[in-house]
Amino acid sequence: MKLTFEIARRYLLGKKSNNAINLITWISILGITIGTAALILILSVFNGFESLLSSLFDSFNPDMKIVLKEGKSFEIEDETVKKISAIEGVQAVSKTIEEVALFEYKDAQEVGVIKGVDESYNQATDIDSTVKRGKYVLREGNINYAVVGSGMRTKLAVNYNDAITSISIHMPLRKKRGPLSKDFKTMEVYPSGVFSVQSEADLQYIISSYEFVNKLLSYENKTSALELRLSEDHDEDNIRRNVSSLLGEGYVIKNSYEQNEAYLKIMNIEKWVSYLIASLTMFMIAFNMVGCLWMIVLDKRKDISILKSMGMTAKKIKEIFITEGMLIGAVGVLIGTVLALLLYVLQKQFGLVSIPDGFMVRSYPIELKLTDFVIVIATVLSISYLASILPARKAARIETQLRSD
Repeated sequence: MKLTFEIARRYLLGKKSNNAINLITWISILGITIGTAALILILSVFNGFESLLSSLFDSFNPDMKIVLKEGKSFEIEDETVKKISAIEGVQAVSKTIEEVALFEYKDAQEVGVIKGVDESYNQATDIDSTVKRGKYVLREGNINYAVVGSGMRTKLAVNYNDAITSISIHMPLRKKRGPLSKDFKTMEVYPSGVFSVQSEADLQYIISSYEFVNKLLSYENKTSALELRLSEDHDEDNIRRNVSSLLGEGYVIKNSYEQNEAYLKIMNIEKWVSYLIASLTMFMIAFNMVGCLWMIVLDKRKDISILKSMGMTAKKIKEIFITEGMLIGAVGVLIGTVLALLLYVLQKQFGLVSIPDGFMVRSYPIELKLTDFVIVIATVLSISYLASILPARKAARIETQLRSD
């Protein structure tokens, strides 16, 4: 193995009879370098977007959410909530309730979701940090306020600085009380701020107090979900067991990933489809490597003949040129990785590639993961190996061809 590696290294770095072979060799290495850097950066950009959007989701969604398996709302005693709060690893518990409603502001009307949250909601989530305009206030004295999603605010043309104009919320009555009664119950809130989490929640949600929404729905004290903030060193399995023992069957406990599972799965599919397309491009680059190795084989025909006359087997000859291809791939991977790291630093520090105005960040987010390097290196070296097989087989048959000459 040491001998075949040494010969392959000399064939790669040594002088060839034709300078064009040297040029083609370095063109192959350049192609692998660019391909390697592209694969790493594609995965890194998707990682960056995933981390960015996950952090935004985490501002609106809790670490853990408890909902009914069937049905929309349930009643829960304050004592049970306190027991859940006392579970090791649980930092805060918030009761929330939400329902689809019709919003009306001046002459505009939109259907969305009204979400009622209690006083612990900003402790269970980071909702107050997502308020970009105005302030996070849901109730002052006898006045009900609401924070409006940025998309809903645009659709309704809400002016959060207008202290006179309210948002009317119309909720269909579940039971009609008489022939002359209205089909809707209407209550009003005043906009106090605008939140943005760069997701569908911006387009749908208006958040008000838990008591206000219960009253709007003609409930006493009902809950759609319990939202929990967990400590960094929490034991998720232990928390699930304890919550299940307190609440019993009939509830679904979702962690942060499960709450956004559909979206994250789609993003993950997009990530690996993009990676697959880039890998197919690497296969195209591999054709250049095949040509390069083929020319090296033809250039070293006499050397191969001498090696065989000295007793080297066809299998060993084949190993030399497969090693040669792997060395070309390894050099390209090494330089490509360094190039990707350099571009990563430039993007991270200086925002080398910017994003058009209107998005919450000015440049493409990027994040490196060790597993991505392993996957890219394995992919590129596998392609290099496959590209080396045909030239290596050609080299293994050269002795017979020379005798026929």
